[in-house]
Amino acid sequence: MTGIATLQTARRLAASGEDETAKQHYLDVLRRDPDNVAALVELAALAETSGHRSAARTAYQRAIRADPNHPAAQAGLANLLYRDDDLRGARQHYQAALAADPGFAPARQGMARVLTALGDPNAEAHWQAGFVGHAVVRQRYRGKGMGTPLLLLAAARGGNIPTRFWIDSHVFAITVVFADYFDPADPLPPHALTVNAIGDAEQCASALANAEHILATDQAPLINHPARVRQTGRQDNAERLGRIPGVITPRIVPLPRGSDPAAIGLPFPLLLRAAGFHTGQHFLRVGSPEAALAAAATMPGDELLAIEHLDTRGTDGMARKYRMMFIDGFAWPLHLAISRDWKVHYFSADMAGNAAHREEERRFLENMPAVLGARAMAALAGIQAALGLDYAGVDFALAPDGSLLLFEANATMVINPPDPEPIWDYRRPAIDAALRAAHDMLARRMARTSPAPCND
Repeated sequence: MTGIATLQTARRLAASGEDETAKQHYLDVLRRDPDNVAALVELAALAETSGHRSAARTAYQRAIRADPNHPAAQAGLANLLYRDDDLRGARQHYQAALAADPGFAPARQGMARVLTALGDPNAEAHWQAGFVGHAVVRQRYRGKGMGTPLLLLAAARGGNIPTRFWIDSHVFAITVVFADYFDPADPLPPHALTVNAIGDAEQCASALANAEHILATDQAPLINHPARVRQTGRQDNAERLGRIPGVITPRIVPLPRGSDPAAIGLPFPLLLRAAGFHTGQHFLRVGSPEAALAAAATMPGDELLAIEHLDTRGTDGMARKYRMMFIDGFAWPLHLAISRDWKVHYFSADMAGNAAHREEERRFLENMPAVLGARAMAALAGIQAALGLDYAGVDFALAPDGSLLLFEANATMVINPPDPEPIWDYRRPAIDAALRAAHDMLARRMARTSPAPCND
């Protein structure tokens, strides 16, 4: 088989989801022609899709050495660097892609995100150039035969629900529509099911509002109506969910930049948070008005959220954060993180190094009602009904009286499979169950319609 024929076979195999066989054919091409840029770039994209980011980086780097002016290779490497928080490295490679092809939309889009993260005022021009006229992106369908056409609404500027673990590209032919740059007067791509992945009510207000206009006359089954997502900002949640019996929410007060933290009526210490950020970014505890002013000066945005600090420590002095997923009307326990720090995240909690903590989490995952108690379970049911979302999560702690201390409740929660080490085996059944529930939700919605499949 010639190199061209082998490359064409690799592409056909990749398109049908036969990744390992496709990889071998790409490698066959590269054994004959180590500088075949097309094979390197496509192999890198295949490796990235399957989660092999180190291999993807190596392939992109080899492609760039072979052809520094290849925009897809430069942008592909830049995307990986951006995800690794190497913003300056990513900017360098986006610049190289745009020098080779100033109209290359993926590089414009990536540059917009990097410059925004760096606080560069030139970001807006890249947002416009990257997404106006380029708001529809068709993802590669990786299955065999026909794929069910799925419309995925997203916000170009972030704040989206991570969906890659429960929307299977071997089953669905996915078309992404960036709602913040899509004209509602334009026809939507053909689809049999819509998933609104715009999840952050604070960060994505304009995208959610435009999504409502986009879907105003759409007849396809819909996961997570934008109007319901718009009600899940932290301040809105504190007010409406705090009225549910058994739910305790903190008082939350907007703090415009330059205003006096001592005048807002919250006791110190309090929490300061920049809206639209997660995983502890731009989220600080401050002990005085002076400390609040100093902290505010380091945080982005014209307005911060001042949040009453609820002490969530147990009798052992440890802070706990439970996470529950609500999927299509059912509740699924996802994790329990235990930490000495008030700011509790699973990735920073001392779970790997503490067998007793892992045992406590196991009990929660295997018998949630017994661990939480009747009062907290009733409170969770009330939160689920109030949210009215098909896919959402809630982070919380338990008060001494069994009430639920609410941290947040929204659609942006991610279901991440655990690391492969055996110590996490006890977590796999619960996480697999939640992912199956999300898969089943899509299947149930499709069963209510008679969709016309599309062939990619």
